[in-house]
Amino acid sequence: MFIGHFAPALAARAITSEAPKLGTLFIAAQLLDWAFFILFLGGVEQMRLVPGITAMNPFDFYDYPITHSLVGTLVFAAVFGLLVAMRMRSSIAASWAAIVVASHWLLDWISHRPDLTLAGGETTFGLGLWNHPLAAIGAELAIVGLAFWAYMARTKGPIVPPIMLLVTMLVFQAINWFGPEPTDLGAPFILLALFAFAVLTAITFWVGSTRWHRNELGLRVASPPI
Repeated sequence: MFIGHFAPALAARAITSEAPKLGTLFIAAQLLDWAFFILFLGGVEQMRLVPGITAMNPFDFYDYPITHSLVGTLVFAAVFGLLVAMRMRSSIAASWAAIVVASHWLLDWISHRPDLTLAGGETTFGLGLWNHPLAAIGAELAIVGLAFWAYMARTKGPIVPPIMLLVTMLVFQAINWFGPEPTDLGAPFILLALFAFAVLTAITFWVGSTRWHRNELGLRVASPPI
């Protein structure tokens, strides 16, 4: 699951004008992976390459309880929600931000082999959709497509920025699915992944600055959107 993680961000902003702007929600959607890659670089959490471990990729996430246990996810969600509450002075915005962070674990549970935990330990969870490539590809495209449609239907603004976002997402996802498998998990690979996250996030801040929820049209915005 890559761009599928961004579907809850698009959906949250489509549902209500009280959710944070899209850039903030994209950070929320990928926060756990941002943290994991940084901790991996620091040797705190671990993964390795095991060709054939799933049908779609060779990644064995064998030690990442801080970022990808259910308890760890909820802690990240609570902290990020608190930061949003402090910035926006809105418990509703904070709740939506926290929900988007927490959605990451649920989507990973659907796609990953059993490598997720509740709070660390030996018991692992994962439905293994990655072992069924056609179903995984179809599901990811479907949830992103529906969320993007809802976002476009519920917001107004120039069409070019969101189309550029969608095209960039699909290009990155195609590389993820059909590009050559990595042969090394060193710093260059991790930094390239973080760069992809950064590019998408930058585009979403641009998109969010050009589009407004239908409920906001004609209203005076009291504080700068985030």
